[in-house]
Amino acid sequence: MEERPLTGIGPPGRIAAPGEGIGHDELALAARNHGLPLEAMRYEVTPAGLHYVLVHYDIPETAPDPDTWRLTLRGRLGTPLELGLRDLRALPSVTHRVTMECAGNGRARLSPRPVSQPWLVEAVGTAEWTGVPLRAVLAEAGVAPDAVEAVFTGADHGVERGVEQDYRRSLPLPVGEDVLLAHTMNGGPLPPQHGHPLRLVVPGWYGMAHVKWLRDIELVDTAFGGYQQATAYRYKQSAEEPGEPVTRIAPRALLIPPGFPDFMSRTRVVRPGPVRLAGRAWSGYGPVVRVELSTDGGNGWADAEVLPQGGHPYAWQGWHADWTALPGSHTLLVRATDASGRTQPLEQPWNRGGFGNNQVQAVSVVCR
Repeated sequence: MEERPLTGIGPPGRIAAPGEGIGHDELALAARNHGLPLEAMRYEVTPAGLHYVLVHYDIPETAPDPDTWRLTLRGRLGTPLELGLRDLRALPSVTHRVTMECAGNGRARLSPRPVSQPWLVEAVGTAEWTGVPLRAVLAEAGVAPDAVEAVFTGADHGVERGVEQDYRRSLPLPVGEDVLLAHTMNGGPLPPQHGHPLRLVVPGWYGMAHVKWLRDIELVDTAFGGYQQATAYRYKQSAEEPGEPVTRIAPRALLIPPGFPDFMSRTRVVRPGPVRLAGRAWSGYGPVVRVELSTDGGNGWADAEVLPQGGHPYAWQGWHADWTALPGSHTLLVRATDASGRTQPLEQPWNRGGFGNNQVQAVSVVCR
């Protein structure tokens, strides 16, 4: 459907007032969207039920019948296509291990806080996605010379900032050879919350690009101006400016929480003596080449050992370092630098949507 404004429905995007706590609407979002328990980073491949989830509107009401479901490809093509799930599964497939992160990860740590899904640092996961390379399907249909973008429409429908819409995003043409029409997650069918029966997977890009419940692809000869492309997911300082689009994932390292936690504060408790610290690091701009760890709140830094990608260029990398814990309170910090030279900041630059936050993680530890 075409997007249309609805007056009186959906508050405008806003920034929390000084001292304003997280409201009931944000708590409701946090209850239906869940992050990765950081201790689950021990898994190289995140089990589907632990992978982070962000659902903009509703999970579509009924599971589509595999015998009648169709993906339509239309627009600036030589031959428009309709493909069923069996058609897609019959095509040559590939599997990519991909780390996916929400563009708003870390938003709740910003000050002032953009009012939206209140992520801390847990909106991430790594899965093995199997599907058909989008390039192969477009080649079969024949891309017209004047096509400039592919627009992807999901089956999820709702209202955002007063605009009624299907969830729709676009990618510039030609699309990368790694972009998948994925029908399988971790060797099994896509779970409902992850886009059953078909989703887009765009390795290296933040999660907003990975359209779920995919039902339509349209090739267009002008830049797509839909809400999720031209209004949402933009880096901007004010509501009035157009901003720059959110695309690739900024580098980040996270620490698997050591020891055991206090229930409410999540402060970690460790015993004195040798402690192996470990975690994951990733970037949408290439491999992570350096992870640095501070055990004294940032006064000193030491290099950790970064494990190679091991044939998985789109997935996070393991890292580890040894620490001798002494009695007392400690703040552990960790930061990543990727092959492009990008590194995590100690202080996060602010933007109105709370996107692309990759400020270094700080973990409070008590040794006793």
